[in-house]
Order: sequence, then C-alpha cells, then structure tokens
Amino acid sequence: MSSLPPSSHPTSPLCDWAASTDLPTRHGMFQMHVFRRHEPIEGESSQEHVAMVFGDVAGRGNLPVRVHSECMTSEVFGSLKCDCRDQLDLAMKQVAAQGAGIILYLRQEGRGIGLVNKIRAYQLQSQGHDTVDANRLLGLPDDARTYELVPEMLRHFDVPSILLMSNNPDKAQQLRELGVAVNGVVAEVGRTANEPARKRWIAVVANLLRWRLPVDQFGLLGPKTVTIRQGTAMKFGVVRHACLLGC
Repeated sequence: MSSLPPSSHPTSPLCDWAASTDLPTRHGMFQMHVFRRHEPIEGESSQEHVAMVFGDVAGRGNLPVRVHSECMTSEVFGSLKCDCRDQLDLAMKQVAAQGAGIILYLRQEGRGIGLVNKIRAYQLQSQGHDTVDANRLLGLPDDARTYELVPEMLRHFDVPSILLMSNNPDKAQQLRELGVAVNGVVAEVGRTANEPARKRWIAVVANLLRWRLPVDQFGLLGPKTVTIRQGTAMKFGVVRHACLLGC
C-alpha cells in the first residue's frame, strides 16, 4: 500500500489528504488515512478525520462503507451508555471479512454537539432525563451531525458507489442528497442489545430517533448482516437497540 495521495486529485474544497500508514489491527491490516478539514466547525473535536481502508478499493462500486462518528466515552473509556465501540469493532470485522471496504471516522462527538455538551447532557440524564430531552434542555438538536466531508473522502479513493453500513435511514438520505451513490444499506446487529445499562437509551432511540432494522426476518441478536438495496421492498421494525450503527 502506498502512503502517498493519488497525484490526480486536486485540493478539495473542504478537506485535504494529510498522511497515511499501514496499521495492523486485530481484524487485519488496514491503511489509515488522515484528512484535515480546512476550517473548524462547532461540534468537531478535531479538524483531522480518518479513513480506515481495507483492501483494494479504487474504482470499486458498491463498496461496503461505514460512516462512524467519534464517541470518546464508549470507544476510549468503555461507557455502557451506548454501543459505539462495539459497532465500530463490528464494522471493522465485517469490512475485513468482505475483503475490501472503508470506515470513515468523523470527529463529531456526541451526535455532533461536542464533548462538553455531551457530558452536560449525560449529567442531565443522570437526573432522570432521556438522551433526546437532555439535548433539548440544553437548546441543542437531537442530531447535529453533518456528512459533507464524506463525498470528498470517497472521491479521493475513486469510489463510485457504496453499500452503507448503517441502521440510520436519515444518514443514507443525507449522503444521497450530498451526491453519494448509496446503492444499498447493510444493516448490522451486534450482541449488546440486552446490556442493562443501555435499556432505557435503547427505548428512547428506538421511539424518538427512529433508527430501523429488518427485525421480521433477521432478528435483533447477531452479529448478522443483510444488504437492503435501494428500491427493495422489505418490512422494517423499529430498532430495539441502543445505537445499532446509528452513531
């Protein structure tokens, strides 16, 4: 794998490729690419965003791609309030199993509200408010994440179309509106739905944020993967899980 950016790519309007290296992981050898946003935006913990690339992705259509937002509390400190660490690990495992794919790791902590506001919201949750009400009490949106870097990052790798690894229908819609050819959605399910500390958040996310999962045929416990191509008729059930690749 080369650590140099393709010379054919001009400077992008929002971000530039900055560096890369081979990175051995428990799921195999990934190549870690760092992109730097030109201007900081509110809610981002850093202007540096990451693409974890597995295998030969250049020019490959319908590439499995996970767009994942940073979650320090779960991924670094093992918080049980969400399952972001589990889902990131599962996504890496699935990408490696497919032989090629990309995980875009965006530095937008707390569904885009930033770490300070996320911890303030956690404190309100400890007083009995749910995750959505806590955001609203702070005058913050339910979900402030944006995905405008995604088309530029995918363009850097010459990826013409993707299969999005997510159970969040709004994420797929936002990406399509940004010009990303999302030709299908890969719903993935981990094994953390029954963690007692997550059950209340599970119910809130299911009922208010409406992340979805094809529960009628595939159940809630896995891990399982199912590809839902655009235009395919399939009955969806409401997610009974905390985050389920919605993060």
